[in-house]
Amino acid sequence: MKTLLSLGHGYSAAALAALLIPQGWRVIGTTRSPDRIADLRAEGVEPLLWPCDIKTALDVATHVLASAAPDGSGDPFLHAARDQIIAGRPEWVGYLSTTAVYGDHQGGWVDEDTPVNPQSARAVQRVLAERQWLATGLPVQVFRLAGIYGPGRGPFEKVRDGSARRIIKANQVFSRIHVADIAATLLASINTPEAGAIYNVCDDNPAPPEDVLSYAAALLGLPEPPTVLFEQAEMSPMQVSFYSESKRVSNNRIKRDLGVKLHYPTYQDGLKALLG
Repeated sequence: MKTLLSLGHGYSAAALAALLIPQGWRVIGTTRSPDRIADLRAEGVEPLLWPCDIKTALDVATHVLASAAPDGSGDPFLHAARDQIIAGRPEWVGYLSTTAVYGDHQGGWVDEDTPVNPQSARAVQRVLAERQWLATGLPVQVFRLAGIYGPGRGPFEKVRDGSARRIIKANQVFSRIHVADIAATLLASINTPEAGAIYNVCDDNPAPPEDVLSYAAALLGLPEPPTVLFEQAEMSPMQVSFYSESKRVSNNRIKRDLGVKLHYPTYQDGLKALLG
């Protein structure tokens, strides 16, 4: 039986599991939260409360997906169980990273051949974790994800409750990806693995964030959220780090090498689908 061990089973991993389980896969997922155990079981995932001994799971896992956030020492699972993971010899390993590793390109295009230039602490940690996984000698594929949205994650709640703000910063552009297209890309890689490959996972339509909020409001039939200049906006440190980088991310490789056809090639497609 094909078995996926999902290390740090979160939003994107759950979308992949939803594709695999109906195909007869066994999915084992780790979580740090006891409160999520029942939810994972309800999704058909066998839960493991981390930290724990994952050797038994590795003994049966044919595939491994790692999506936990790194820290200053890199990937937490490699830090805790690197030798066990390597000894398990899975036939496919996926590591979920971020397009933040490219840093700021002032709205210019980047692809997988663009040198990494991490400019935030979290991006530096992602680069370190990518390199740690690639150095294991396992058949690792790295997936650099753009801004993720999907069911339960999108702009509609803030637009509805009136808390959304259209933060305006000149030449500010982000790339995005619907979680269903992340799952489809991971499945395509599982079906056509290429050890050492790096893939950008994003849609076809990088766009200013204020445009997304305007479109969401239009779909809801609500007024456009108010405009705030970047210099005057109240933002969390995470938001400030996002706005410190602007780039357009190319997804040509997932289409060419993996044959991915996006379900939601633009944020307009994805947002319309979320409203059903």
